[in-house]
Amino acid sequence: MRVLDEIESAIPALRRYARALMRDRDRADDLVQDCLERAVANRHLWRGDGPVQAWLFRILINRYRDLHRRDPAPGHLVAIEDLAVEPVQFGDPESGLALREVRDAMARLPVDQREALLIVALEGKTLEEAAGLLEIPKGTLMSRLARARATLRVLTGRGPGADVLPGPGRERK
Repeated sequence: MRVLDEIESAIPALRRYARALMRDRDRADDLVQDCLERAVANRHLWRGDGPVQAWLFRILINRYRDLHRRDPAPGHLVAIEDLAVEPVQFGDPESGLALREVRDAMARLPVDQREALLIVALEGKTLEEAAGLLEIPKGTLMSRLARARATLRVLTGRGPGADVLPGPGRERK
């Protein structure tokens, strides 16, 4: 398979990961486009020492980090017309609330923990693959995953320490 074909086949995974990182469809699409432009322009730099998708994820993650360093907090005010429309959820209303609670808690995770959790949980990468993509040791990845999961349990009120941080509808004990 040619490099350009492999780049094209990686686009859906790049978009999924970028949208989870950015939490904004337009900014995520811009990030993916920037990643793809860089990859195509610099495809001669790909050493062929691993999957093209891993190389693309490294480019995307590095661009995300560059953007995050420049503008770490884009602000908390969002025009109402810019809010994402939630899909209609049939069935148990509690599950929709729980899903939103987890999504909001993930948004509060530190960037390094969110990157690690999303690459493993959303993209289904192995610990070895994820560590390589994030360019960190496997032990560091495991530590970030453990801290992210523990923080999510606290933020969603589903684990030890849940009484430490108040969440929606919960009082500090």
